[in-house]
Amino acid sequence: MRRICDNAPAPLSNWPPSMKKPKSAAPTVTSLHPRNRHTGRYDFAELSRQLPLLAAYVGDNGHGEDSIDFSDPHAVRALNRALLKSQYGIANWDIPAGFLVPPIPGRADYVHGVADLLASSNGGDIPTGPGVRVLDVGTGANIIYPLIGHREYGWRFTASEVDTAALRAAKAIVDANPGLGEAIFLRRQEQPEHIFEQLLKPEDRFDVSMCNPPFHTSAKEAAAGNLRKTRNLDTTKAPPRTTHLNFGGQGRELWCRGGEERFIRTMITESASYSRTVLWFTTLVARGEHLPAIYRELTRAKALDVRTVAMAQGNKQSRFVAWTFHDEASQRAWNQEREKKRTSGY
Repeated sequence: MRRICDNAPAPLSNWPPSMKKPKSAAPTVTSLHPRNRHTGRYDFAELSRQLPLLAAYVGDNGHGEDSIDFSDPHAVRALNRALLKSQYGIANWDIPAGFLVPPIPGRADYVHGVADLLASSNGGDIPTGPGVRVLDVGTGANIIYPLIGHREYGWRFTASEVDTAALRAAKAIVDANPGLGEAIFLRRQEQPEHIFEQLLKPEDRFDVSMCNPPFHTSAKEAAAGNLRKTRNLDTTKAPPRTTHLNFGGQGRELWCRGGEERFIRTMITESASYSRTVLWFTTLVARGEHLPAIYRELTRAKALDVRTVAMAQGNKQSRFVAWTFHDEASQRAWNQEREKKRTSGY
């Protein structure tokens, strides 16, 4: 186990009155998690040495510094390949064109925040090793959370996905990197209208679930959001003539009927039926205005403990919401049972 950092940010806020409030609340964060490997500037010279093809995308950013065009999904994909190789030992990572290319620093922050969450109900110790089981809902072709979570904490992941092409791409990554096959297991959700139903099995036990839900309600809305994001990346450039997605993404990766809010409300409703299967449920929430509806749904579901953990990367503010149906005694019992299995070699 690892002891949680004394200065690790754990901002917990916006508690509905009917739910258990945190023992303490920290102010809004303004930077990446202190355990995040990506808190400094990218060393593009070293990254290009690790992955020579990245060099083709590196140039002066107009301020005498090396950078890439972050509006170019090919450049971002090459950067991700270099980061995963140099920082996490993932020698072979790539995804087909068109799939979501995740910003790794922000994804890593979610993983570290989840580690702190697990520590908060485990006497302050971050549980590590394969005895910790994590469910990644909608892992995508990039399978980024299992890769980072396994490398950082040794956790074992079950990664679910509804898209068969995305699953094939994820399997190719697992198969191409020795050792990942023993740590990451892929599972298809056969019923796209469900999240946990038809996916979880009676014998499953997960310490936590993670999810990066589709943000938008339609392809048109996703394209408009990308246009705004691309403009924000470099205000000195003219608006792009096309609405290509700078981080890629397609179909259910980016949009669904009802968008993020409806997806998360469905997740909460279904989670109530799996309180004995999952200790902590979590999900990213891209839009802060969705929090009131999410809290109302958690009240209806009778969640016992709800936490909102703030995250930030530069000017971008984000957060994830976590909830459990276990009280403190039940949480301790869950952790004790996991530790018992670990020490007995189960």
